[in-house]
Amino acid sequence: MGLFATPSAPRRDRGRELSDSLRGPVPARFEALGEALVAGGDVDVVCAVTGRELARDGVDMAAALEGLRTTYAAVCSREPDFPATHALCLAWSEETLGYLHQLSCEDPLTGLATLAHLRTRLTEIYRGVEQRDATTTTSAGPGRALVVVELAPVRVHDRFEHALHVVRAVETVRLVFPGNETVAEMAPGRIGVLAHRTEQLGRQVAVLRGLLGQRTDHDVDGEGSMARVWIEGLPSSDAAAGVLLDELART
Repeated sequence: MGLFATPSAPRRDRGRELSDSLRGPVPARFEALGEALVAGGDVDVVCAVTGRELARDGVDMAAALEGLRTTYAAVCSREPDFPATHALCLAWSEETLGYLHQLSCEDPLTGLATLAHLRTRLTEIYRGVEQRDATTTTSAGPGRALVVVELAPVRVHDRFEHALHVVRAVETVRLVFPGNETVAEMAPGRIGVLAHRTEQLGRQVAVLRGLLGQRTDHDVDGEGSMARVWIEGLPSSDAAAGVLLDELART
């Protein structure tokens, strides 16, 4: 018999709760479903609630379906029917999709863009360059550069202390680059600023070096922290830019 069996009436002669002999084989998180099958309750509703709970707990779809199959086999000695399977899968998918929609392209602790977001921004810029070059006879390149800030290592005891160390540096970076530049953490302690390549860029980098040099974080081998700041020119192609980011992401 396949996964989608023809529905049949659940066993009603066991009372409204699972007996000890049935409770053992029924997987964790599926006890309510087992009781609904025994009592003849609204199985589809229970499957939907179970699907949402499993998704919240990080249980994958394969494990959820296996739990459903095991529960039906233990209580009803048959495969789950289509409505129950559909209810479980639909609720699991909706809950998972809702979680994915809440994901941000920023680190919630530091407010920095992720490396993946920086990569996406670069791809968008190169795509715009390709479209522009298709209508002109000259190429001006991406017109951007990466300003890289590498913070001195700090002895920190947990992730939150590291985040605080980075946030202090980011505040300084944003003083110098207050516009719509993408600021991302490319690696632990290494920040990248996707900046416009203008005549003022060199001066901005010099100011940033000075400000970061004046900033002092204690618990850095007993001395004030210093940061390295330099400009990385962007290559002519998106693929080469991806290789550059991969290199900068290594620590």
